[in-house]
Amino acid sequence: MIHEVGPREGFQFEQITLPTEIKAEFIEALARTGLKDIEVASFVRSDVVPQMADAESLVAKLTPYPNVTYTGTYLNVRGLERASRTGKLRLKHGLTISASETFSQRNQHASHQEAYDQLAKRADIFRDWGIGSVSLGVAAAFGCNFEGDIALSKVLDWIRRLEELAFAKDLEVDEIRLLDTMGWANPKSISESIEAIHGLWPGKPISLHLHDTRGLGMANAYAALLLGVSDFDTAVAGLGGCPFADHKGAAGNIATEDFVLLCQEMGIETEVDLDALIKCALMAEVLVGHPLPGKVKAGGNLNRYRQK
Repeated sequence: MIHEVGPREGFQFEQITLPTEIKAEFIEALARTGLKDIEVASFVRSDVVPQMADAESLVAKLTPYPNVTYTGTYLNVRGLERASRTGKLRLKHGLTISASETFSQRNQHASHQEAYDQLAKRADIFRDWGIGSVSLGVAAAFGCNFEGDIALSKVLDWIRRLEELAFAKDLEVDEIRLLDTMGWANPKSISESIEAIHGLWPGKPISLHLHDTRGLGMANAYAALLLGVSDFDTAVAGLGGCPFADHKGAAGNIATEDFVLLCQEMGIETEVDLDALIKCALMAEVLVGHPLPGKVKAGGNLNRYRQK
């Protein structure tokens, strides 16, 4: 499953605020490419993230497409309530913590203990709302610009702690998410992490959130595909970044069109129209007003050349 996060994570990162109509048109263009999961908005405070101030009105404008799910994110009960009232979104429910305490303090203004205590309260909310299952996520799972390499043992310990928390709150675990928030992963560390999780939690789906900060994002995705991972966050044209990463060139998620081309060339069916997706990537670049890092929007679909 490809989870397109560009309209939310990407536009949230940009310094401009796009008109609601323009964002809706862009999201619907993505929906027509064959992408089946598109993250469209974050229900957060408008004074903190003004780019998401129109979350409700944006969702209201979106046209439903067959087999396309629009998703949204939230940070607290108020955000959960707002997102739920739209009646048009599949909400993502998860317990995620940063493996780096320094990054947690910069990103959430919380120590590890404070972040864990917040997750315990979040789990109570899930239970009270009748939410039966959650994902378990570890951010900065491979390294941190403030603390350096993150030991795999530390990541596995956090997954265990989060699993114990979920079970204590009567929540099932539907997947394990690893987030390479600052682009420290490499194919070797990706493979070692996936193999370790497969060994400790056999059969549990793994989802990857890969940033392409140092150009290894697609190589990391390839390594994961070889080990059977099929769930990836991607962003059209490589939209996005991380404002708390202490790196002005922090890249967004791997570009959706680049990942679709990789799958195409490996014989993996995505059911995505790559040519239509490339048009969306070019559109994204126009909307934000500056070059975006995706490669295939410039290099083109290889199948086009094969047809000549």
